[in-house]
Amino acid sequence: MKQVGLDPDLKWHVRKYSLGMRQRLGLAQAIMENPKILILDKPFNGLDKDGVKGMREYLLSYKEQGKTILICSHSAEDISVLCNTVHEMDKGVISENTF
Repeated sequence: MKQVGLDPDLKWHVRKYSLGMRQRLGLAQAIMENPKILILDKPFNGLDKDGVKGMREYLLSYKEQGKTILICSHSAEDISVLCNTVHEMDKGVISENTF
């Protein structure tokens, strides 16, 4: 929990979490088994500036460990920072571009 910026001693029910806190909780759930492939759908949605920075740093460290991250995002900045290979979908057709 601390890795993603959440307090493990916080005793709130999840429904009281903000959107950003839920995003962090989702990432914590995704990484707890240390998978080789991490699949994330818009991981920066709902995060404040500091949250985006922390999440980006964490994902870059995950990438540096040689692990694969599959991200769905509309943010060109996120994609350019985190991705080696980019696949775009337009009207149901998938194309490949590289940065």
